[in-house]
Amino acid sequence: MRGFAIGAGVQQRDVHATAHLDTFARDNLPPQSQWPHFQFTRPELQYPPRLNCVTRFLDRWVQEGRGDALCAMSLTQSFTYREFQQLVNRIANVLVNDLGLVTGGRVLLRSANNPMMVATYMAVLKAGGIVVATMPLLRAKELAYPIAKAKITLALCDGKLKDEMEKARAVSPDLRHVLYWGNDDADGLDARIAAASDHFAAVDTASDDVCLIAFTSGTTGDPKGTMHFHRDMLAVCDAYATNVLRADASDRFISSAPLAFTFGFGGVLFPMHIGASFIVLEKAGPDDLPVAIERFKASVLFTAPTSYRAMLARYGTHDMSSLRKCVSAGETLPKPTFDAWLKMTGLKLMDGIGATEMLHIFISATEDEIRPGATGKPVPGYEAKIIDENGQDVADGVMGRLAVRGPTGCRYLADERQTRFVQHGWNITGDTYVRDKDGYYWYQSRSDDMIISAGYNIAGPDVEAALLTHDDVVECGVVGAPDDARGMIVKAYVVLRPGRAGDDALVSGLQEHVKREIAPYKYPRAIEFVPQLPKTETGKLKRFTLRQMASGS
Repeated sequence: MRGFAIGAGVQQRDVHATAHLDTFARDNLPPQSQWPHFQFTRPELQYPPRLNCVTRFLDRWVQEGRGDALCAMSLTQSFTYREFQQLVNRIANVLVNDLGLVTGGRVLLRSANNPMMVATYMAVLKAGGIVVATMPLLRAKELAYPIAKAKITLALCDGKLKDEMEKARAVSPDLRHVLYWGNDDADGLDARIAAASDHFAAVDTASDDVCLIAFTSGTTGDPKGTMHFHRDMLAVCDAYATNVLRADASDRFISSAPLAFTFGFGGVLFPMHIGASFIVLEKAGPDDLPVAIERFKASVLFTAPTSYRAMLARYGTHDMSSLRKCVSAGETLPKPTFDAWLKMTGLKLMDGIGATEMLHIFISATEDEIRPGATGKPVPGYEAKIIDENGQDVADGVMGRLAVRGPTGCRYLADERQTRFVQHGWNITGDTYVRDKDGYYWYQSRSDDMIISAGYNIAGPDVEAALLTHDDVVECGVVGAPDDARGMIVKAYVVLRPGRAGDDALVSGLQEHVKREIAPYKYPRAIEFVPQLPKTETGKLKRFTLRQMASGS
């Protein structure tokens, strides 16, 4: 058995018997020697050996007599905790009885943010399965990779996204069943739900059974599948939400982040952890959020700095006075944005940094401890430090690599890159930071090729690969360029084939080509044609030089 016993922060082998009949995920965890050193020293982070996280997020509120409390809302639907539990139970019965899901089986979910996406997510977990949630904008070839990597045989998908899903299905021999909702298919998910029982007992899973495989954006090479346990889902709530966010059952959460992002799903887990309610929006741009905040009287907002900047201009036209807590993550929070939001609303933006590998935020600060411009301090339950390239601790005030450890951490699915992210028991996040003498952490930059634009993580090599499929492109390099509105934008430096001149028409043509090849939000908003790319003597692309060019330095 792989895993760690919980208690005293001591690393040791666990004795938790898995409930998984399909042991693919457990069999493909990295060797235990490559795991980070997990910390469970705080009392709120003590979990029993047997645990299905949905019992804590959903079932207990009904059992405790709070089933009539409001749980989920959208522009067209609302559910109490009892109604949402019944929906989840029906879906779980369909998964197990109709589709043959066995414990440990992986289920791909594909949808925009809506109550059904949340319900399918919870149903898979409750049935002892493993969720693989995907972005609704991904193209077929981007979907085919996690399907193959995680050996996924079953997918649940919003009917509006059927076309691309079917293209992925055609090239994915492992995928045997795809069930759609939101259509009139007599054999679709809606029809099966209507005929299913609304009673389902949560599977008796181990606290260290894998329940989620979240894929990264793929900074270098293919995306990495990060595996998280049932206890991890609770740990991010008990560590960050309880100790830093400090919301209560009367709060209404709203978020712009896609539920396929672990940051976005925190906007669902955190309220369900305390019996509060949440609002999910299929469209949650800066024009949509203020309208929904006013309509639903939302009190806790999760979005990116880019969105906060854009909403400043709309604050006077919509009543957003119900807001009392505003969390900023997904990209660095500029101090001018913090200052402007505070001046306009009287609310301090709560900055934070998380990672797919860590599941959610691990450095932040409570509202009374915020230091504008700093990300904050380690969330209670986590430790952090700054190291140099050799892994040695550096002094306060010296820039270096961020290392962190706590109750959650990196476990890649069958991936040799595990040893890059985890070194000497610490998670090396790929961020460059400075720690001051008071223990506050100040973000400097990414240490890798990730471009964070308007809260979306975009891998430069992913965009390069798409551009190189165009007949006119010989070489290209993609980096992030500073942008006032989006924080960063994707900028491509392109070498064209001989005789082809770069002009505005070709810029538009390349941008549309990328949108067809990969998720449209990844397209390069700026393209510069160059005669050659900067390279090392061995022919490697000098990305640092491109980043200097993009920043104007």
